[in-house]
Amino acid sequence: MKKQTLENIAGWIFIAPVVILMIVFIIGPAIFSFGLSFKDYNLLKPQQSTWVLFENYKELMSDPNFYQALFNTLKYSIVVVPVQTFIALCLATVANQKIKGKMFFRVAYYIPAVTSAVASASMFMFLFNTNGIANKFLGLFGFKAVSWFTDPTYALPLAMLMAIWSTVGTQMLVFLAGLQDIPSDVYEAAAIDGATGMQQFKSITIPMLSEKTMFVVVVGMIGTLQMFDQAFIISGGTGGPLGSTTTVVLYLYNKAFGENRLGYGSAVAVCLFIIIFTLTIFQKYYFEERPKKLERKGVR
Repeated sequence: MKKQTLENIAGWIFIAPVVILMIVFIIGPAIFSFGLSFKDYNLLKPQQSTWVLFENYKELMSDPNFYQALFNTLKYSIVVVPVQTFIALCLATVANQKIKGKMFFRVAYYIPAVTSAVASASMFMFLFNTNGIANKFLGLFGFKAVSWFTDPTYALPLAMLMAIWSTVGTQMLVFLAGLQDIPSDVYEAAAIDGATGMQQFKSITIPMLSEKTMFVVVVGMIGTLQMFDQAFIISGGTGGPLGSTTTVVLYLYNKAFGENRLGYGSAVAVCLFIIIFTLTIFQKYYFEERPKKLERKGVR
């Protein structure tokens, strides 16, 4: 055989395990789930499943509990993504400075990212327990104890706080890698021209981190829209109190496995995919296509 043919065969052999795993565990289940969304499917009695076409979607669109879960998820995402992106950029800027012990700070910032979600949730439940450290601290100033996880006002914000604390380290690493890719002579030239540190940050750092920012925002948005573990642990799987911690994925889980309605749960999954796909395309346009169009028009 020709050398090019042998190289092609070798390439296919090397990527075959990844392709097979993607087909078996990602593409295949996604197609199967899409098919299930048109069925009334009982996991315990699959032979009795029947085609209901768009009935699952009609029920979904008229279910107020789904809209509450969607509202909670969007609110969670709108708060968490900008805050964690801003904090990650600030931490990366600090960790990139020439200061003593910067390796300690880099490790300290990143430790929450490798901590188990269950361990993080358990720690927050201990801190914000009715008799926990948070209430004892507030008691020093005369405040009454708050039932953090049983009050709809505080349950979801605590999940947001937990998510920001546990994920900001990963985003920081992305920004840190981007900061280290920026040539130092660019900052030196700006300093010679009289630019202050804030002006350099605004005119050099932020524009040159645009690709990293897009990656962090898109990944953060996808992660928050798929939030499940914190809500499940905080509420015990119920989405309480009063549905304040019910997210779309938790709603999907309870319908598919709690009520044994895999067809309806698959319809929820398809709707969530459409939402995430649409928002991702919009963000790609905003961070990539829109600046290119403005640049072609001479707008900077």
